[in-house]
Amino acid sequence: MSDATAPRVPTFSHRLEYYGTRAAVAALHLVGWRAASWLGGRLARLAYKPLGIRRGVVERQIAAAFPALSPDTVRDLAGRSYESLGRTSIETAVLPGTSREEILARVERVVGWEHVEAAQALGKGTILVTGHLGNWEFGGAYFAARGVPLDVVARGMANPIFEAYVNETRQRIGMEVIHDRDAVRRTPRSLRDNRAVAFVSDHDALGLASTFVPFFGRPAKTPRGPAVFALRFDAPVLFIAVVRQPSGRYAVYVEPVVVARTGDREADIDAIVLRFTQMLEDKIRAYPEQYFWQHRRWRRQPPDTPPHLGEP
Repeated sequence: MSDATAPRVPTFSHRLEYYGTRAAVAALHLVGWRAASWLGGRLARLAYKPLGIRRGVVERQIAAAFPALSPDTVRDLAGRSYESLGRTSIETAVLPGTSREEILARVERVVGWEHVEAAQALGKGTILVTGHLGNWEFGGAYFAARGVPLDVVARGMANPIFEAYVNETRQRIGMEVIHDRDAVRRTPRSLRDNRAVAFVSDHDALGLASTFVPFFGRPAKTPRGPAVFALRFDAPVLFIAVVRQPSGRYAVYVEPVVVARTGDREADIDAIVLRFTQMLEDKIRAYPEQYFWQHRRWRRQPPDTPPHLGEP
């Protein structure tokens, strides 16, 4: 067995992190979903101020994406992004044990579900693309609760015990997990079985086939897998956004992504990636405080990128 596929041996710190997380989740279940979400937001605010974890990264990226904002507005938006991330993290943590009825009840509005039904009716499988906006993990749970046969492509985690726990949680909710290193092999099988395959497609990774497309005016390295599979298997592509509303419940947005064939396969792939990236950007502009600005989205860029379009 190669090093890449050999099981990872958990360390003491891995076990400590895992059992600490499980204990915290058990405690959060006692206070209920709404209170746990509020607590997650309050605690995450501390990461912004006074702790300042990644504060510079977040503020620079927000300022670059929204250059018309004043410094005070940037700081306010940054603080709210930490709060949103904290709420998303806690809401995801307490998903295990949540009933199907409870998951459905936490959505107050769905726009475009007819596109899901139309895609499933084709019998060719469905490619779902989303980004780190709102609560993407809850989005998977919602689709599964609606009876959509769903596989999610997920990246490996540093802690193998915690990864197993998260994947077990996803499966309990109704999602099957495809590790990103297995996506090339397993996604075709899922599409042939008329399953939906979900990709969180706004973070690049070394070794992952990607293309550079504009994101808030700057070149951003973006995975091209969803576009490749769509063209290869003639599968429809849907963009999904699951965003928190003032009530604390969610709105689910579903939009079809145009898949056009011009005879130039590489250009067609880039065009699809650009389309769903633009759709994500539009939703971020509507809900900027719910995006994961803590990730360095423009870290990798083409070597000929002009300095003023480089990483903020």
